[in-house]
Amino acid sequence: MNFIRNTIFLVSLGLCGLAFADDYRVETWTEGLDLPWSLAFLPDGSALVTELGGSLLRIEQSGEPGSRIKNVPAVYFAGQGGMFDVVLHPRFAENQLVYLSFAEGGKKDNGTAIARGRLTGNTLDGLEIIFRNYSRKDTPVHYGARMAFLPDGTLLLTTGDGFDYREAAQDINSGLGKVLRMNDDGTPASGNPFPDAPYVFSYGHRNPQGLAVSQSGEVWLHEHGPRGGDELNRIEPGVNYGWPAITHGLDYSGAIISPFSEREGMAQPEHYWVPSIAPSGLAIYEAGLFPDWQGDLFVGALVNQHVRRL
Repeated sequence: MNFIRNTIFLVSLGLCGLAFADDYRVETWTEGLDLPWSLAFLPDGSALVTELGGSLLRIEQSGEPGSRIKNVPAVYFAGQGGMFDVVLHPRFAENQLVYLSFAEGGKKDNGTAIARGRLTGNTLDGLEIIFRNYSRKDTPVHYGARMAFLPDGTLLLTTGDGFDYREAAQDINSGLGKVLRMNDDGTPASGNPFPDAPYVFSYGHRNPQGLAVSQSGEVWLHEHGPRGGDELNRIEPGVNYGWPAITHGLDYSGAIISPFSEREGMAQPEHYWVPSIAPSGLAIYEAGLFPDWQGDLFVGALVNQHVRRL
């Protein structure tokens, strides 16, 4: 499994045109996927891979296509909507629980949701939707939808601002433009910072699609800016990350979204990109094969299809 993970990093890094020493091997692990969005490695070295159109696939350790997993939730496949993230429960070896985030609803009423089921062979048994975003929208874009478990066993979910609802990112009572924290059954987790908004962990986000938690519990997130202003943030509970009151980007039309790039009470990003790189996945390297990379962040980028190490 470590070989597969490292191979994936190397394939992605190879897209950057980076030079590798002779002892590095770069190869394609698998291909032929239809709009792949996320993957999660299983204990046997195979991987679950989501496709935006609504499929969940098992890819064998060899890279050979396996089976389509049965009994997955129906998705709203439109615009940027569809099947998104897949993560395993921290105690997967005991309970075999798989979590999927996806777009659900329809054209006039949709949002980000989470389903979970028990992986038995190639079927998700007992599938149930444990969370639906309580703030609805009529746009098929900006879902966020990354998930990650914290060391305490609670689950984080990112949500986008819905594009046409960007002011909602500053509204604590809205579920848009947030990082939400919940128990593994989808109920609000205790200890969240806002008693009147029991799910909200942090706010002021645009469309966060990269989320990673270190072994020590540090939470890192990146999010798409508008035209420029993609951000990398270290997430702390209760913090306002500013969108759209502050931004380092412009509207796609070139119009000014906000005259401010910083304001009191709003966190600055650890890093931002102008022009935009359109960040996708995010990973923290904490393995032992590449000691010089220990603790570094790897950011996937849709622009020029490359990976950056920070």
